[in-house]
Amino acid sequence: MKIGVAVFLTEKSGDPGKIAREAENLGFESFWVPEHLVLPAAYTTYYPRSKDGKVPEFYGYLIDPFVALAIAAHSTSRIKIATGICLLPERNVIETAKATASIDFYSGGRLILGVGAGWFPEEAQIMGVDFSRRWLHLRESVEALRVLWTDEVASYAGEIVKFPAVRIGPKPVQKPGPPIVLGAHDPKHALKRVARYADGWCPGGLSVEQARKSIPEIKRMAREFGRDADKLEFSVLLMSGKPPSADVMKQYAEAGVSRLVIAAAAAVTGDGVKAVQGLASLVERAAKI
Repeated sequence: MKIGVAVFLTEKSGDPGKIAREAENLGFESFWVPEHLVLPAAYTTYYPRSKDGKVPEFYGYLIDPFVALAIAAHSTSRIKIATGICLLPERNVIETAKATASIDFYSGGRLILGVGAGWFPEEAQIMGVDFSRRWLHLRESVEALRVLWTDEVASYAGEIVKFPAVRIGPKPVQKPGPPIVLGAHDPKHALKRVARYADGWCPGGLSVEQARKSIPEIKRMAREFGRDADKLEFSVLLMSGKPPSADVMKQYAEAGVSRLVIAAAAAVTGDGVKAVQGLASLVERAAKI
């Protein structure tokens, strides 16, 4: 079982490079950074993870994930660096292709690109996204990224994402590009989306029981799309910050999950290095399975 750590980085968290280096020294396999570009001052969306339904205020103050990962890449040599997740439709796909390829290039091929379409209508609208078409926007962005990463002369003509023939570099070290993992949660639609165009799945809070049901279904649909289902990788993001027991970790592994990513929640308002250190027992526990 691979063990990753997700750190919600704010101005209070400290140097991303030092945090990532400590995660690497402690034996974490990957270092994940989430994204929200802006927090609307006024909104009506209900946020189910908080007691009052309000979106956490720190979402508006998160460090840009690509800046943070560039610093992390410079400060480490082995640990994978990942977005968990990047709100891809809210970003210009050509700029994103250049940023991700540059990070992958300078990190020696260590980038994992976690992506999602977003759940916050007001944020999407501010960033110029048609919320009702965000999943189409995401798929086209993923397809366009792969073209930009691989083709010497790249072009794309979708319903939303379109650009004429361009030359762009650098190209990623990983071929054909960094793995793109989908952070969607809703099993009604997420499974087919992963099967169709993602390299893996990293939903938040997926239970062992859900993993047992969903992973075989994703693989079945992937084969129907003509893809190699054995190349898909399944991860679970655990947001509670409480390390799972060895027995639970074993159950996830038996269900087909190869990576657990646990959130270092304390980094939001405090020392990110200490927050990561507080989860070190999870790495030790996983090594015994």
